[in-house]
Amino acid sequence: MHDDGYDHTSVERRWQEAWDDASVYRTPDDVSGPTYVLGMYPYPSGELHMGHVRNYTITDAYARFRRMRGDDVLHPMGWDAFGLPAENAAKERDTNPRDWTFDCIETMKGQMQSMGFGYDWDREVTTCRPRYYRWNQWLFRRFVEEDLAERRDAEVNWCPSCETVLADEQVEGETELCWRCDTPVEQRELEQWFLKITDYADELVDYIDDLEGWPDSVRQMQRNWIGRQEGSRVEFSVEGHGPIEAFTTRLDTIHGATFFALAPDHPVSEQLAREDEAVHEFLHHEADPEGDEPNGVETGLTATNPVTGEEIPVFVADFVLSDVGTGALYGVPAHDDRDHAFAEKMGLPIRPVVAPDEDSAVPDVEASAYTEDGVVVNSGDYSGLTSAEARTRLTEDIDSAAFETVYRLRDWGISRQRYWGTPIPVVHCDDCGPVLVPEDELPVELPEFINTTGNPLDEADEWKATTCPDCGADATRETDTMDTFVDSSWYFLRYVSPDLEEAPFDLERANDWMPVDQYVGGIEHAVMHLLYSRFVTKTLADHEGLDHREPFTNLLAQGMVQLEGEKMSKSKGNVVSPQAIVESYGADTARLFMMQAAQPERDFDWTEEGVRSAYAFLTRLKETTEAFTAGELETADSPGSVADYVESETEAAVAVATEEYDELTFNTAIREAQDLVGTLRGYGEYTAVDAEVFERGLETALKLLSPVAPHLCEELWDELGHGGFLAEADWPGTDADRETAERRRRLVENTREDVREISDVAGIDDPERIDIVVTPDWKYEALTVALESDADNLVGELMQHDDIKRHGEAAADYGKDLQAEREALQEALAPDAEYTALQSAAWLVEREFDAEVRVLAAAEADDDVAGRAEPGRPAIDIRE
Repeated sequence: MHDDGYDHTSVERRWQEAWDDASVYRTPDDVSGPTYVLGMYPYPSGELHMGHVRNYTITDAYARFRRMRGDDVLHPMGWDAFGLPAENAAKERDTNPRDWTFDCIETMKGQMQSMGFGYDWDREVTTCRPRYYRWNQWLFRRFVEEDLAERRDAEVNWCPSCETVLADEQVEGETELCWRCDTPVEQRELEQWFLKITDYADELVDYIDDLEGWPDSVRQMQRNWIGRQEGSRVEFSVEGHGPIEAFTTRLDTIHGATFFALAPDHPVSEQLAREDEAVHEFLHHEADPEGDEPNGVETGLTATNPVTGEEIPVFVADFVLSDVGTGALYGVPAHDDRDHAFAEKMGLPIRPVVAPDEDSAVPDVEASAYTEDGVVVNSGDYSGLTSAEARTRLTEDIDSAAFETVYRLRDWGISRQRYWGTPIPVVHCDDCGPVLVPEDELPVELPEFINTTGNPLDEADEWKATTCPDCGADATRETDTMDTFVDSSWYFLRYVSPDLEEAPFDLERANDWMPVDQYVGGIEHAVMHLLYSRFVTKTLADHEGLDHREPFTNLLAQGMVQLEGEKMSKSKGNVVSPQAIVESYGADTARLFMMQAAQPERDFDWTEEGVRSAYAFLTRLKETTEAFTAGELETADSPGSVADYVESETEAAVAVATEEYDELTFNTAIREAQDLVGTLRGYGEYTAVDAEVFERGLETALKLLSPVAPHLCEELWDELGHGGFLAEADWPGTDADRETAERRRRLVENTREDVREISDVAGIDDPERIDIVVTPDWKYEALTVALESDADNLVGELMQHDDIKRHGEAAADYGKDLQAEREALQEALAPDAEYTALQSAAWLVEREFDAEVRVLAAAEADDDVAGRAEPGRPAIDIRE
């Protein structure tokens, strides 16, 4: 023991070694359908940060809980080891990315082990090893073979600092910055490899509703990114430029169109910019698609409404996006908020053509748009139709119109002009064009790193030179590498069979073990990683026999660890090192504080005070256990009412904590265990303890805490004389009902609070006796009737019950009280259960007030006192 705590270093080292020697966390290949618990694997940046620690403590605590519940648990770890940061770090240090990456992995793995994370390290995967990325290349081949990949010219996002292409999802913020280095992104025309994720757009959207174990926010982010819209295409004839297609989801409003708008990068806009100085100025200096207000420039052209024949002005507007619909739209200010704002700014007419229903007046749309569906008005032959009917009729009647579904989602460009990634398994032949590397020649391994500007693979002349697999002529290897999100799009499948040489994963085992039951990671991966993983899983289901079309059943997006309200970052200088916390206080303290501070999905502040408080609790837990095992507590031969209370609290703690662990609300589960320890300490300080009751309470507290603070709990389990590991022990069971237990607790706490309040109001500092009087049976019956009744006259209904009616005026008055509080009524314990609960908890009041406490049935008390008692709110009589 340290003077100010316990020797956490030796405790944690001892049990980490013991667990490792016994292979406690190993998942055999022959288990059937284990509970699959997974944290998003990290990029090996050199050391763990607090976000890592929180993520992996969540999965570790849940995996330990499920294991103690009797599940076989799969809880693996690996490394998202490719990526530009390693390449940049290697350049800066004049080394190579491979050495840098493996040095970082060694450091971070050691830190993970010091945290006591219970991983099956036999299943470790590292994506930069050829044995792993060989299967990225195999997957690419399968995409090509199934016509899910193609090479084509495309305008792509280019980061001039990273010197590589970025997917749309890797361009962030209103100012379109690189997700890695915050450099403004440019547009370039390049020949790239694309995976046809758009072929699965409908399924990716439709399955979102089935992902009930995912946060609503993440599901909505996926919907928004895919951006499916169902509507119609329709042509407007623009003078001098012929028909231009516009896409709309509200063709029912076409009679209200008062302007036509083109995206800044629409071909007609670019042509106009070459001819019109005002348009050129707008495109190059004024257009701001991310601005707060819509902006545009009038072109002087007009467009003809295909229904009315009306000529309306044409604008180039920055709120029109070329990647949504056709890059052209007609504006209806009366029924679209954005169009309304633009019309106000440009002084354009606002013409209502939809009313809420056939009996409503045309809405006033001068101040704001009416955007709901309704009944069409001011629309000629279409007036009187519902919005849905009008959309169908107009699409059928207009010659140029057709129903269409459009998407924001674009195909996944995977080509990257960098070294540290999976080589794309293609050779380029002058005669044959791009040719896949044969499967038996995989993996195509990376050459030695060349420290140069641009793409190092372009400088690897010996590696680049090869022969064509089809014709044998001289050929050149593809020098682009794959986007590293390819690595993470299927890594969860590799864990089921990490050493398999014949295939990327064992299909039979994957069908048995997948999908991941609980996945945990940051909200920043809500689009890219999760969307790509879902896409690849669906392709494997379609073409490789995988039984599952979704990879993750339940998803938890954990919140950030902050310092004084700000996200920790090196640039802000506010990073707290997890390793420093482990060295000073131990891994259990870091884990405990992190899990008790907030629900996993919430952000929370890291505080030194909170860390010290967690450490102090663990120290008290150890002291309490040692006092019991050393025989320092006085024991009694027979249990009394206090022991009954401790037993009931033990049972309640199990009931509540089990539900909370199931829901991953660890902070509530931990509070139950901590309160139980507090109860045990109070028990030992108040009276002689029943050794069996006290020991069961300790054992239960250790089990409830062990998923979060496994080392010390294992140590104390051993001190209690148990054989085997606590990590492999059974979770405590209970017959206690949580609702009943919470009613009992609420009764006890309300009663204690009432005693305090009465003492304060009456100015009683040193009470001699406190009587607690339980409600009479008839009031409990009246409450039960009130909870079940929907009668308007509750008093009248109560008076139909003889046991209530015989109490006359008192019953009527109580009925009136119940009627007045009807919406707030709660179930309460029956009088006999209330008596038992208060009798067992009387010691808490005695200890607090140093007074004799009597718990009385209503019949045992004076009538005036008993008359004040109600279900869940006993009467209190305090005597000086």
